[in-house]
Amino acid sequence: MKSKSINIKLLVATSNPGKLKEIRRGLKGLPLKILGLEDEAITARYREKGKTFMENAKAKGLFYSQFTDYLTLAEDSGLEVEALKGEPGVLSARYAGYKANDEKNIAKLLARLKDFPLSKRKARFVCCLCLAKQGKILKCFRGEVRGWIIEEKRGHYGFGYDPIFFYRPFNRTFAELPPEKKNLVSHRGRALRRLRRFLEKNLGRLLE
Repeated sequence: MKSKSINIKLLVATSNPGKLKEIRRGLKGLPLKILGLEDEAITARYREKGKTFMENAKAKGLFYSQFTDYLTLAEDSGLEVEALKGEPGVLSARYAGYKANDEKNIAKLLARLKDFPLSKRKARFVCCLCLAKQGKILKCFRGEVRGWIIEEKRGHYGFGYDPIFFYRPFNRTFAELPPEKKNLVSHRGRALRRLRRFLEKNLGRLLE
């Protein structure tokens, strides 16, 4: 790919610094300048209405791609707990309310699961990514990883529900894994690798 392509800009439609950092890490080395909403002074916020992560990712892609002529990447992700019939699901970021933080969301989830043994605490993280441009969806990608919800927080890496999401193959919570190791198996890491392969093959064509 020609060096002049380094000027290609990609707007990442998230205000979550943790997600933005993981996306930048996952796409590192591609000829892209990755920008967040704050970098472009975009203050409008899309209020999620979808019933699935993919519906929300598509809707956010369409919404934020109207504010720029750059490629726009929208993301929606969260945690689904089998015993709670998929909760918190699309409400993951606001499980304990619209102004809730990670601590409050985790506390609510642990309270909901207090009577469930570990064997009944199966869960999965899901990530959906949608690439859009000027009000049109170009391509979407999905990744997921399965694990268990433990009874108390462990680890200091990551964000969101990472401290209580236990990944058996590594015998650690996601918050106990350094970013480079977590991203090898995480839902967002898997979706980003699919996106990366697509961009490597199609980036020039997407800008036509």
